[in-house]
Amino acid sequence: MNVIVIGAGIVGASIAAGLAESGTAVTVLERGRSGGGATATSYAWVNANGKEPTSYFALNAAGVRAHHELARDGAPWFVPGGHLEIAADEAHQRHLDGRIDRLREHGYPVEEFSAERARRSVPDLRVPEGTRKVAFFPEEGHVFPLAYLDAMLGRARAAGAEIHTRTPVVALEPGDVGATVRTADGRAFAADAVVVAAGRWTGEVAALAGAHVPLLQFSEPGDVTVGYLATTDPVATSLDKVVTTPRLNVRPHDGGRLLLQALDLDVAADPDHVPAPDSALAAEFQRRLRETLHGTGSARVERLVVGQRVMPADGLTIVGPSAEQPWLYVVATHSGVTLAPLLGQAVTREVLGGHEPLLDDFRPGRFRDGTTPASPPVPRRPGEQ
Repeated sequence: MNVIVIGAGIVGASIAAGLAESGTAVTVLERGRSGGGATATSYAWVNANGKEPTSYFALNAAGVRAHHELARDGAPWFVPGGHLEIAADEAHQRHLDGRIDRLREHGYPVEEFSAERARRSVPDLRVPEGTRKVAFFPEEGHVFPLAYLDAMLGRARAAGAEIHTRTPVVALEPGDVGATVRTADGRAFAADAVVVAAGRWTGEVAALAGAHVPLLQFSEPGDVTVGYLATTDPVATSLDKVVTTPRLNVRPHDGGRLLLQALDLDVAADPDHVPAPDSALAAEFQRRLRETLHGTGSARVERLVVGQRVMPADGLTIVGPSAEQPWLYVVATHSGVTLAPLLGQAVTREVLGGHEPLLDDFRPGRFRDGTTPASPPVPRRPGEQ
């Protein structure tokens, strides 16, 4: 069987590795550089925290477990340090209390910490006076996405996959069996099946085959598809896990750096106008970091980016065979980092003729009539990606 995977981000690479290691002949076609889309600008927090409805929670919880299984003997890309969430006001406490109750009903591990225990967990942590509640989610963690991507692409190549970057797909032509994939450089690739996992370009690529995959695209500053990420210079700190607060989310990054996110600041995010590291926005990130962690007074923002989310029109993962073409399989998800290892296994199983029940509520056939559901709400709850 010959399978073409379109997209070499964190999801496409996971699927390519799974297929190649199953003995399938795999060719990966990537329009730019591998990981050049959402993979490179993700907060990369592995979690199922607060994800609704129940089937979407179950899918993400399975994704969390898949990360632990994949890294059970240690992996340089996965840090299973947990997630500490601080609720500093009454409204946030009520929201957190309700979420904790729902998560416990699902068997999702969560502990309630005192402020003192939170400080012991992260000695540099500044817990605000009057903090109402601190929750710890021990099975959550974070990923260094480019390190994960390198590992998956390496596994795919070792199993025989061919990987072509800077190779945009310009046509998907049905055949008697399977399809022909044509690229901008004039080449043609025959395939029994085509998997489109091209991030925020998935809808555009699938449309070449007449398939409808509705994804939201950036339309104005601060919409649901965009958000700032700030990377500091190297900082000496005790932080070893994800910490979320009403004013700042922070986690360890590579090389001793910290990765920062402040969801309320995203209202001005515009991928065409990214502030400089010496901007007022960078100074605000630095101020909030000092409020959150001791020993960060000299930390400086080294890099600001505007990440662009892969956002299905209803906010939920799209994964499964196209309703229009039997040889076409599509994948698009806002939870790509959490789901990547699970999708690598599940999509491989389905492309080879199996069935994964966890994916049943997320099939592209729900858009068969061509309608696009109402847009999901802008993610603004503490800790959301």
